[in-house]
Amino acid sequence: MAKTVLTAVLVVLLNVLVGCRGVDTGASQLLPPQMKAASVVRAVDASEADIIEQMAINRQAYRNGLESLMVHYDKTGNNMKLGWAKGEMKKLDKVPQYNYIIEGIVAGPNLKAGPSIAEAELMYIKALRLEKKKKFIIFTHEDNLRLALNKYNQLIRRHPSSDRIDDAAYKAGRIYEYFKDYTIALLYYQRTYQWDARTVYPARFKAAYILDRHLRRRAEALKLYQDALKKENLSEERREFVERRIRELTKSDEKL
Repeated sequence: MAKTVLTAVLVVLLNVLVGCRGVDTGASQLLPPQMKAASVVRAVDASEADIIEQMAINRQAYRNGLESLMVHYDKTGNNMKLGWAKGEMKKLDKVPQYNYIIEGIVAGPNLKAGPSIAEAELMYIKALRLEKKKKFIIFTHEDNLRLALNKYNQLIRRHPSSDRIDDAAYKAGRIYEYFKDYTIALLYYQRTYQWDARTVYPARFKAAYILDRHLRRRAEALKLYQDALKKENLSEERREFVERRIRELTKSDEKL
């Protein structure tokens, strides 16, 4: 009896769900998971950059195709299919898309900050303005931060011998840290002092702090704290913090 009642309830629920579906939504035309991905021809010798570039082309081609369909269905008056295409575009806009190229990795540790370059200076100023631009005057505007990040990375890519590469790396590191992408932030802080050993920024301290507090790589943090104490002009508060952490981490090592 209980089984019969449960079956009846499930049937009613299914009917309700189906009944709630809008008219001509194209539900029957949705591709099942098995049909969404065609077989992939793997390029054995393709580099990461090649694959990412092809993916970017495919992303744009997909968007362009949907836009062409919407124009076509609008012209032909096919409102049913126009609705489908618009719905697909709306969902596409919500899909997160990542920039898989991390410029600090591509550039490597051996760049050296050199002379001032006019275009690099201009790019740096534009990035700073974007970074400082607030939302509703007081709130951080995260899209502006991402645009600034893109500018800093463009500067590094286009002018790898500029005197601004360490500045761009440090500023980018702060943005990555804001977004809690700590592994990438660490890389950019490291690039800051690798590209300019006498940089004015407390990059060693920032790298050590991330290693210590967020990535739990305490042995590496200890060495960088020691380097920061010797090579960086730290504020009194930071200096006291570093000295305390060096003592604590040293004691921890001794116990081991």
